[in-house]
Amino acid sequence: MAQFKYQAKKVTGEVYEKTVEASDRLSLYGIIREEGGTVVSIHEVKSLKMPTSFKFENLFHKIKTQEKINFAKNLGLMIEAGLSVTRALAVMSKQAKKVALKSLLTELEDDVNHGTTLSDALGKRSKVFSPLFISMVKAGEESGGVAGSLAIVASQMEKSYQLVKKVRGALIYPVVIIGVMIVLAILLLIFMVPTLTATFSGLGVELPLPTRILIAASSFLVNNTFLVLVFFVAVVVAVLAFWRSQRGQNLFDIVSLKIPVIGEMIREVQVARTARTLSSLLSSGVEIVVALEVTSEVLQNHLYKEALNHARSAIQKGEAMSAIFSQYEHLYPVFMSEMTAVGEETGKISTMLMGVAGYYEAEIDQKTKDLSTIIEPVLMVIIGIGVGIFAISMLAPTYSLVDYI
Repeated sequence: MAQFKYQAKKVTGEVYEKTVEASDRLSLYGIIREEGGTVVSIHEVKSLKMPTSFKFENLFHKIKTQEKINFAKNLGLMIEAGLSVTRALAVMSKQAKKVALKSLLTELEDDVNHGTTLSDALGKRSKVFSPLFISMVKAGEESGGVAGSLAIVASQMEKSYQLVKKVRGALIYPVVIIGVMIVLAILLLIFMVPTLTATFSGLGVELPLPTRILIAASSFLVNNTFLVLVFFVAVVVAVLAFWRSQRGQNLFDIVSLKIPVIGEMIREVQVARTARTLSSLLSSGVEIVVALEVTSEVLQNHLYKEALNHARSAIQKGEAMSAIFSQYEHLYPVFMSEMTAVGEETGKISTMLMGVAGYYEAEIDQKTKDLSTIIEPVLMVIIGIGVGIFAISMLAPTYSLVDYI
């Protein structure tokens, strides 16, 4: 259970504020609807955890995304084949090999056996299952199509996972290569350059400027190794601390969208994730206001979260979703707003959004392939420049020594 503080508006227009306990945000929406109110804002105050659940929470953090995808797929298939939820969970628990997954399945089975719905049981473990997962299952329970909802959420999670995996895969290679280059350069400055420096200084010849700079950098590293190491660790700690802060995340969200090529890919990933998540929720019967709330929680960039929160508020006032997307053309392309408008006119928003998601996922797939092709020659040029600078700095004095001799 978690504690939420919310503001809601009555039919009369009066805005009121309350603090209540609920298993998740979707359940809270149900509570507010029963009161006859309309959501204005929701904030989670604190999580109310039982002491005995602490070790299980730690275990659940170890469950990988692929395991959750397989869980959704297998559970959906078993329910579709006619097995009850409890029996399906029992079968999956027996088959599970990892302790974390087995513990999770056992807990879920126990909750459902005691009369808890599957969505509520999942909601108790909100650190394991995303709001999207919980909302889709709840919508499936209400419509009588849990198996179909699980199939949709499994497909959505897999697409999102593969999307992020492709982008990360394209970026890891250059980061590793550049990291290795920096380490090698430092090792050369500490161990190799001092040897050559002793040779040059013994002959007393005037050294070229690049060589003097390289020797100065080497001397500084050798004489202040401990200070350099402490400075490096301090910088890493400071960067990580800033990165994890809300201000750091917000700055990164803004800067990342402005990076050439990478920024465009990040934008397309966010658009594809928005479209696919909204489409999955709407096709399962989730109300559009709730679907926008859940989708905003799935997205990581705060700029996109703010855009969807604005869309949610605007729709509650009677505005069209496509009109909101058109106001954020720096985040969502014209294609997104136009396709959404067509969906609103034809009553097929879910289908149109799925088409948008498919289009941008194909674009990202092609761009990651192109990026991988371009990165290799660019890295070769960077490596060549680095090696060339070092070679010139060290070989130029050698030729001077030949003339001197």
